[in-house]
Amino acid sequence: MAFIEAKDGTQIHVKDAGTGQPVVLIHGWPLTGDMFEHQTVALLEAGFRVITYDRRGFGQSGHPADGYNYDVFADDLAAVLEKLDIQAASLVGFSMGGGEIARYLTRHGASRVSKVALVASVAPYLLKDNSNPDGVDESVFEDMKQQIRKDRFAFLQSFAKTFYGVGLVSSPVSQGVLDWSFVLGVMASPKATIDCVDAFGKTDFRPDLEAFTVPTLIIHGTSDKTVPIDPAGRAAARGIPGSKLIEYDGEPHGLFATVPDRLNKDLIEFLL
Repeated sequence: MAFIEAKDGTQIHVKDAGTGQPVVLIHGWPLTGDMFEHQTVALLEAGFRVITYDRRGFGQSGHPADGYNYDVFADDLAAVLEKLDIQAASLVGFSMGGGEIARYLTRHGASRVSKVALVASVAPYLLKDNSNPDGVDESVFEDMKQQIRKDRFAFLQSFAKTFYGVGLVSSPVSQGVLDWSFVLGVMASPKATIDCVDAFGKTDFRPDLEAFTVPTLIIHGTSDKTVPIDPAGRAAARGIPGSKLIEYDGEPHGLFATVPDRLNKDLIEFLL
């Protein structure tokens, strides 16, 4: 099935391969479901059924003018699970995709879910305020939006270097990966790219943590400069009873590509 229809009529592009235990991979901003290339191959070879989809406004899904908030995103995830009749799914959310999982569990419950993995996830709350002193200053998000409006293409190229921890000395990914990430990013609607900065940067998922009633794995890099570990991975681990946190020492945000073998091994061990 190439597309499923969300409840507002938006077409959601879906890839569904394999026949084993279902794993749904939910991508980060500003990429598409194809960002999980390494994970998809490893999971298929391990015998899983792998479902990826492009968030509305990104990739090959519909690009509506609005609706870029987590209640809508969670309902889109629900539509994917329902239309594909997926039961006992393992949900894996990377970065922005962790928010989908948190809000989905609140709005739709865990009846279709068996396990959850949050990888470099934005949950529970990124924005710095009096209740979240370790968070990210609002000016960072406002500057991102300004740069996107000015030159989205230049922003995407610069952002990718921080995303993957590329510096003057370190080059944890190839130029090919940077180019590929740029291609995935430019497929997005510019409106969605801008609106989702507020969605992932300013949505408070702390009330959603109580909805995590299934086994939960949290993986986060300690050198993540895009989604810092303290208000995200470590805070999620404190807020989700029984969850397991694995910290990847020195790894940046895009660890799905910087250490794919390690991530694949940890995910498969958890999902089996």
